[in-house]
Amino acid sequence: MTAFLTAAEAAARLGVSRQTLYAYVSRGLIEAHPTADPRVRAYAAEAVARLAEARRRGRRPREVARATLDWGLPVLETAVTLIRDGRLSYRGLDAVALAETATLEEVAARLWDLPLADAFGPDAPAAPGAARHDDLLGAFAAATADEPTAPWQQDPRRLAAGSGALVRHLAACITGEAPDAAPLHRHCAASWGLDPAGAEALRRALVLCADHELNASAFTARCIASAGASLRAAVVGGLAALSGSRHGGMTDRVEALWDALDGADPAASLRRRLAGRDGLPGFGHPLYPAGDPRAAALLAPLLARDPRLRAITDAAEGLTGARPALDFALVALRRHLGLARGSAFALFALGRSVGWIAHGLEQRRAGGLIRPRAVYVGPAP
Repeated sequence: MTAFLTAAEAAARLGVSRQTLYAYVSRGLIEAHPTADPRVRAYAAEAVARLAEARRRGRRPREVARATLDWGLPVLETAVTLIRDGRLSYRGLDAVALAETATLEEVAARLWDLPLADAFGPDAPAAPGAARHDDLLGAFAAATADEPTAPWQQDPRRLAAGSGALVRHLAACITGEAPDAAPLHRHCAASWGLDPAGAEALRRALVLCADHELNASAFTARCIASAGASLRAAVVGGLAALSGSRHGGMTDRVEALWDALDGADPAASLRRRLAGRDGLPGFGHPLYPAGDPRAAALLAPLLARDPRLRAITDAAEGLTGARPALDFALVALRRHLGLARGSAFALFALGRSVGWIAHGLEQRRAGGLIRPRAVYVGPAP
């Protein structure tokens, strides 16, 4: 059970005045929880302890740099996505709830703060031809141009249409089909020969992949946008970052883990893997100690139908205490639908492209170049 402190107790543990504590709340460094008395707020003891430790480290430049870059304190303001108390929300609406009915286009318009009809109109963009999963970055770069989303583009309708065209181009590069004006999940489902239930599963997955705050690819996209580059360049940079094995490329590691599992006894295979200290890719997430809600939403209908999937997830959680993360859920969905290998990453990229554009647009509005300083640890000159 969560323990709470009064404002006076929290300020005392932090070694600051109550006015400074309130300033921390306004800056998003700690949350003030309501109580039965509308005039009184409470503060989670665990959150106070984390902030106190961060302030202690912050007195040493090397420690504050490390803490900021490794799941540390917030470094940028955003109105796009919030992760709090084990939940994910897009501009104030719960992402899991949105995934029940919303399309990726509708979520994109919300995250971009642009009209849906302007961003995803009835006309499909012209495209130069088909491409393959394994060269998604190169295919997308070749299929698109900077001009529609260049920094000098001030017309909101042109910018909106250019942003929607980028996502449709990416979908076409994934499927190898020409872009069309159909909803993105239906475009993919038709190309992959899925029935309506399969199309709905894709829709849900794309919405849950749309954004995840300041992850590595979103931060890359923001840095690119802050330098005055186009939104297309931000998506190219996001794709490059997503391909890493510690980000969206984790889906390849999950596929390899799945391939190595013993059909009759997956728990034995997982134990051998843990004995080799390799860990279990796709399980556990630092921001969701109680479990990734995106993965839970994707896996719920699959677990009810697939005893082997249930055995794998139960064995992994029993051995490590960690629950499935989004990467594992995307691979499970890919296998359930019988899609080609690489489709899990492709779905991740298509959904997340919406978030990269959202962060690029927000960074443009905020202005300024993202240019942090480094703590030098090399030989003295």
